[in-house]
Amino acid sequence: MEEKILKAKKGMPILLISVFAYLFAIALIIVGAVMLENGQELGTLPMVVGILWATLGFIPFIGLKILKPQEALVLTLFGKYIGTLKGDGFYFVNPFCGSVNPAAKTKLNQSGDVDAKNSSKLVLSTGEANVNVAVASNKISLKVMTLNNNRQKINDCLGNPIEIAIAVMWRVVDTAKAVFNVDNYKEYLSLQCDSALRNIVRIYPYDVASNVDTTGDGIADEGSLRGSSEIVAERIRNEIQQKVRDAGLEIIEARITYLAYAPEIAAVMLQRQQASAVIDARRMIVDGAVGMVEMALEKLSENDIVHLDDERKAAMVSNLLVVLCGSKDAQPIVNSGSLY
Repeated sequence: MEEKILKAKKGMPILLISVFAYLFAIALIIVGAVMLENGQELGTLPMVVGILWATLGFIPFIGLKILKPQEALVLTLFGKYIGTLKGDGFYFVNPFCGSVNPAAKTKLNQSGDVDAKNSSKLVLSTGEANVNVAVASNKISLKVMTLNNNRQKINDCLGNPIEIAIAVMWRVVDTAKAVFNVDNYKEYLSLQCDSALRNIVRIYPYDVASNVDTTGDGIADEGSLRGSSEIVAERIRNEIQQKVRDAGLEIIEARITYLAYAPEIAAVMLQRQQASAVIDARRMIVDGAVGMVEMALEKLSENDIVHLDDERKAAMVSNLLVVLCGSKDAQPIVNSGSLY
């Protein structure tokens, strides 16, 4: 169903006419009562007309609608969709039209939802106490809203359980599709966010892993949830957009707000990361030490400082590697005798 923009009349003239009509009806009732009191039977007609308008004159007031910026009303007449009222202002529509918003009372973990503090309240007196009843509006917000998706536990492509949460910025672009194509567009969006998140996360490892293809081209790459967060977020956004297009929603942006290993394996993975960091550091130290030993031997040979045979070179290399690769400072020992 496509959206139709409804062209409504300005509400202020209708309001003034209705108020003056009420005043005129009151005047007719008074004039009719005076005429009947004076014995004039013609006073019956103005009195009946005044009473009828005073009884039914509230109907035009029902058709008065006030819209704030970035708000819309989806209107139906006896079950048929007649159009959407957009644009801030004071309008008059058919009093028998009804506004439809199936998600008016839906409260998710997102901005823009009606809560107890911001919703309008109707105070009902029960004699002993007053009861506040929240009244949800059927107006549809066209503003950009943020859905904070709850943390989910999902297995990555290596089978490791991780916890991840996303924030989705979205808005309604087609009110007719949002109201009539799905049962509740807010709940539909939340469900599709969960589904899209699972579909994308299971493609990636948490960290860079060998022999993993995340792009589908058959070639292993370095994509990961931790290192390629921008790419992952964009794929999640595209996945959600494909699913909610028929609901008249636009997904503006999706961002990963929380990413971590699940608690049951977090300690093990931390130890693994620490071990990997120690290995990388040791590898760098060894590479540097070997380079320094080579440089020392070359300098000694070039400057003809000392001539060492293979056995003495091996001993020197061993001593230098111990000094350079040791985790503690070496204690020097002065040899006062002969090397041989």
